[in-house]
Amino acid sequence: MQDQGSRRSFIKGMGAGIAGIAVGSSVMGLSRIAAGQVSLGRLGPLGAPDRNDVRLPAGFESRIVGRAGYRVRRSFFDRLDYRWHSFPDGGATFATDDGGWIYVSNSETPSFAGGGASALRFDANGGIRDAYRILGDTNQNCAGGPTPWGTWLSCEEVPFGRVFECDPTGRRRAVERPALGFFKHEAVAVDSATGALYLTEDEGDGRLYRFVPQSVDARGVPRLDAGALQVARVENVTGAVKWLDVPNPRPNPFQTPTRRQRPDSTAFNGGEGIWYHDGKVYFTTKGDNRVWCLLLESQTLTLIYDAASSGNPILTGVDNVTVAPTGDILVAEDGGDMQLVVIDGDGDLAPLLQVVDQNQSEITGPAFSPDGTRLYFSSQRGSRVLGGLGFGLTYEIRGPFDQVLGS
Repeated sequence: MQDQGSRRSFIKGMGAGIAGIAVGSSVMGLSRIAAGQVSLGRLGPLGAPDRNDVRLPAGFESRIVGRAGYRVRRSFFDRLDYRWHSFPDGGATFATDDGGWIYVSNSETPSFAGGGASALRFDANGGIRDAYRILGDTNQNCAGGPTPWGTWLSCEEVPFGRVFECDPTGRRRAVERPALGFFKHEAVAVDSATGALYLTEDEGDGRLYRFVPQSVDARGVPRLDAGALQVARVENVTGAVKWLDVPNPRPNPFQTPTRRQRPDSTAFNGGEGIWYHDGKVYFTTKGDNRVWCLLLESQTLTLIYDAASSGNPILTGVDNVTVAPTGDILVAEDGGDMQLVVIDGDGDLAPLLQVVDQNQSEITGPAFSPDGTRLYFSSQRGSRVLGGLGFGLTYEIRGPFDQVLGS
């Protein structure tokens, strides 16, 4: 596929140029709050830490649904055979036919230590029914992303890392998707309207990528085995994005990495979480504590949060990101104050929750149940012992979410 954008030379110093893109408050209104709903940021102040070291608004409670290295509990006296993985990272939920759901979670560990991804299956009442492996023998699976056709894309955060497409039910074997490129993958989001995939790269000079599938199958599902991997070039000041084909999406360690194959592309300082919602792609860059919004129809990039210039810079160590049923953007902190922070439709920030006494950890994998009534996340290196430093805890938050969902 030929590049359809301008062929003129890239402005020298573009990596610094994107720093000049203004924070656009008007863009925040594009993350709409539905009628009858209010922002998650208006649930009230956080209370004292609960028994699980989580601070929550009044009326909410937490439970630990997975402890690294321990058998998953269905109840206090009933444990499954499956032991939850260590260093849980990116996650998402998937609805099941029985009215329940599945929460999938990556394991950011080497293959010899259990790298890959696992799943927790819940019934319609939120009871844990099963736990199992959906991907193994992979390395440092950091984040990834769900697809509109019901699979989980798990990404390796290692040089020349790969992407694997997984079945959340565990019935079908995971499939490697080399067409999505070999690089230090962080996360991926799928445009449900076009089938294009957007991917982040966790390098100090990482890139924002797009994968355009070559075809769809008989069900209309994009085929991920062939297509064009492209890299973004962002025009200074205007934020207009042009997409450039990557000449060699699958380099070996002796060849030029993908991010350096197009010197006229734009560098991003540590690409992290990415999420698609309502015609927009939101992503974070941890190296400079920024949150971005890519408007897909106009292919325009806007900076919506910058800790260095924000009047309320409570969000630092930006990492995983998701969008709530309300339209709020939720950003997890790697370090910072160990908070999950809400950015609402007006651009205002407020913490939704905070994990305490686990300062060497990070919040990962935030995801709502399909009905929006429960929230899942992990403290990647959290523990109730050893001064809070351990191999990871996965939480569920319950409470009066109907106050904001308008139900």
